[in-house]
Parts: sequence; structure tokens; C-alpha cells
Amino acid sequence: MLIWVSLSGLHVKEGENKWQYLYHTWQAADKAWLLLMAGIFMVGQVIRAERWRMLMVPTGYKVTFYHSFLSLMIGYLVNLVIPRGGEVSRCYNLYKLSGSPVETSFGTVVVERIVDVLCLVILIALVFAVESEKLFAFIATLPIQASGLTSKLAIVGIALLILVLSGFALHWYSKRNQKLSSFIKRTWDGFKQGLAAVFRLESKSLFIFYSIVIWALYFLSSYCVVMAFKETSVLGISAVLSLFAIGAIAMAAPLPGGAGSYHTLVPAGLVFLYAIPQSDAVAFTFVFHAWQTLIMIVGGAIALVVTSWILKKKKADL
Repeated sequence: MLIWVSLSGLHVKEGENKWQYLYHTWQAADKAWLLLMAGIFMVGQVIRAERWRMLMVPTGYKVTFYHSFLSLMIGYLVNLVIPRGGEVSRCYNLYKLSGSPVETSFGTVVVERIVDVLCLVILIALVFAVESEKLFAFIATLPIQASGLTSKLAIVGIALLILVLSGFALHWYSKRNQKLSSFIKRTWDGFKQGLAAVFRLESKSLFIFYSIVIWALYFLSSYCVVMAFKETSVLGISAVLSLFAIGAIAMAAPLPGGAGSYHTLVPAGLVFLYAIPQSDAVAFTFVFHAWQTLIMIVGGAIALVVTSWILKKKKADL
């Protein structure tokens, strides 16, 4: 729904429809910058896969970089359909490839997410330090009403209450069911093992370095796309940093691939902060997001095919 709301802001000339305008925007883009962005983005995923493999080492389960990378890319593919479903699917895929328990690898994924949130918070703090006046003014223009915020908080509160009550019910029932109790204990122990892996890393400094490089490469990817379009190529580094932060926050929303939130916030930021015409801002955002999504689909599909081939070969060798 939010995508169509954003697309409604795309005003085109008479006789030209909106999809033609988007296509012309794509045609006008510098493909060399877009291809460079794709390469940088994939290097970031390679490093992310290696960082995940590092986290799995202290758990005692042997995971190869190859299996880690394939599982990560499949996770991105699933995320495009099921919000945050990729986090579970990549753990399950890793289990099929290497035999590592899902609950243990999921614990390491939670650690990854905590580290990424910390990096995002640092990034946002840096952005506000550079362009605080513009960003505070931009936030003030967002359609966030007190009544709407209250209702959303109420929904979150109800969801948390249901979650807590479900936890108590599960705990009560598990005391009367030995098999369920054993399963819950085994799952919790594996999850804790995954969480604790970060404290038993062989090289914590290398893990931190990888985390910084991953986000630096994400920034460079955004810079490449901004440079690929004539309308945005005149923006400076500080503007790219602002848009990157806005985009990262939008992508963190529980929506498939950030669809909707990304198409709403980023054009608004371009228009308000840097006076980019509304149609150009919307077209830029759609093409940017579509290109990034295409990379994930192609990478995830290839990983899915390769994983299927490995599993079939493994089954045939038994």
C-alpha cells in the first residue's frame, strides 16, 4: 500500500505514464556506477558471511564459509517475501548443509543483529552531528500524530502481553510434559550457546573490523547509486550519509525488503533536505530499491539452486 502511495507522488508529462517515466530514469542511469554498486554490495555479503562463520566457530560446530554464504543469500531471498523470515530460514539452511542446530545458529544471528543495531545507532549519531538542523526539521514534517503513535504503542503493548502470557502458558504446560520440557531446555541451551559465542571469539578485533567494513561498504553502495543519477550526483558526502541513514531505518521496518517504508521516507528526505523534484526523488528511490532487490533475488536464487544441488549430491552419496 505504501508503495502505491509513494508512486502517486510521481507526476509525469501528459502522454507519458508513470512506468514509462521510471523506465526512462533507469535508461538515463550510469550503469557503470550501478554495476560497481552491485560488486561492492556482494563484497559486503561475503564479509558478512565470513563474520557469521566466525561466530559459529566457538559453538563447536564446523561451518564452512561456502555454506555460510549460501545460507545468508537464501535468507535475503526469503526476507523479500516474509519479513524477518530470512533470519530463521538461513539458520535452517545452514542446518541442512552443515548439521549445526538451528537454535544455536539463531543465537549467533541475534548477536549479529545486536551488533548491526549498534552500528546503525552510531551512524545515526554521526549523521545528526553533521546535519542535525536539517534532519530535525525533516523529522518535524513527518506525519506522526500523537493519536496514531498512541494506538501503535497500544498494539505493541498488547502483543507483548500476549507473548508474556503465552510464555507462562508454555512454561506451565512443559512442567506437565517431559518431552516438551526437554525440547524447550535443549532449544534454550543451544540459543544461549549461540549468544555466548561472541565472548569466545578467537579474534574479537577482527570481528569488530568486519562489522565496520560491512557498514562502510553499504555506505559506498549508496554513494555509487547516488552518483549513477544526474539529479542526485551533485549531492555531497554528507547528503549521501543522511540518505543512507534514512534508508537503513526504512529497511529495518518489518516489511518485505523494506518495501513501502523505503519508498516513503527516502523520497521525502530527498525533497525536503536537498530540494530534489518530487518526481525525480520518487523515480530515483524506485530504481535504487528495484536494483538492490534484483541483486538479492538473483543472488538468492543462485544460492538456492546450488544448495539444492549440494543436498541432492549429499543424499546420493549416502
